[in-house]
Amino acid sequence: MTCNPASVVLIGVLLSGCVSSPGQHELRGAASVAEISEVPFFAQDDYQCGPAALATVLVHGGVSVTPDQLVSQIYVPGRRGSLQAELLATTRSHARVPYRLDGSWRSLLAELHDGRPVLLLQNLGFDRWPIWHYAVLVGFDAEQRTFLLRSGTESRHEVSVSRLLASWERAGSWAMVAVPASEPPASAEALGWLQAVAPFESTGRVATAAEGYTAGVKRWPKDPLVWTALGNVSYLQQDFAAAERAYGQALSLSPGHWPARNNLLQTFMARGCPGLAMPFLGHDGEPPADFSATWNRTLEGLAAMDESQCQAVQPSSSAGRGAVVDRNLVKRPLKSATHGDQKETTDGCGGAENEVPGRRVCEATGKGFDHLFTHALRRLIAQEE
Repeated sequence: MTCNPASVVLIGVLLSGCVSSPGQHELRGAASVAEISEVPFFAQDDYQCGPAALATVLVHGGVSVTPDQLVSQIYVPGRRGSLQAELLATTRSHARVPYRLDGSWRSLLAELHDGRPVLLLQNLGFDRWPIWHYAVLVGFDAEQRTFLLRSGTESRHEVSVSRLLASWERAGSWAMVAVPASEPPASAEALGWLQAVAPFESTGRVATAAEGYTAGVKRWPKDPLVWTALGNVSYLQQDFAAAERAYGQALSLSPGHWPARNNLLQTFMARGCPGLAMPFLGHDGEPPADFSATWNRTLEGLAAMDESQCQAVQPSSSAGRGAVVDRNLVKRPLKSATHGDQKETTDGCGGAENEVPGRRVCEATGKGFDHLFTHALRRLIAQEE
């Protein structure tokens, strides 16, 4: 994305009288948002609006960084600019979640009302001859019908609603905010938040992903997908009690959620308690065709488990909260997925009357564990970036 401050001024003047956006009419009833005055300003060097804009939102969010430090991470000399993918990845490298807005003017104002600046992409040229530019939105004057930006070499660049929305829409209405993992932005939706957090999980920053998913279930407590994500990352952290609670909550909200059901069974296996899987077998029909292979592998693993290898462990301090399993199940049969035979099991964990079921754990192999959830998010992210 090329951004040249001289071109910004020239093209802006040329287009000032000939642009229009459907959103500008809807904005007539919107309330003003005073300038977020604490947002810093970094004047851009030639073609380096990306580092300047990203530094602006990161520093406002508590990150100590300068545009010069970001140049090597996001500036592409051959393109004389920065690509969105580099901005998103670099934001993550500074322990902030880059959340892409939904492309509506309402999301822009929602973030401003929440005191958060918005990094947006503009096309200050034409569709055929684009001139790309990153700027940071910091205010809105409803009476004057202007937006206020940190842009180029201007710390307080005022631009009309029609010009800003038109240039933004010519750039695909692309905008983002940078937030801590513990703070989903004001305009966030559950799936969008999962898409924004998932890359931390896939790149090994599991603690940050866990923080993001925990914030997600607080924000969207009735969304089974968010609870499944929290269960997945808890499983990766080998906090099987927390994973059990999260998957159980997902199933209580959506009994037909097969990834959550499958991964809950895998969690019982990892804890050495395959008998606890009984309430979740054979009561809700068959899994979708594209999920049956994963489900069958899990059932095979359950039927083949040798509980004599389990080792006693101390439960976490939160163990037992929100329990979702029937702890009175003892010596119930598990059905093999491939042969239909019966294999006698206990409720896992030895079955002794003086023991609390679910307090032993075996080595987690991960076989049959469904990562399709995360893979699907990765595909969505790749498509949108």
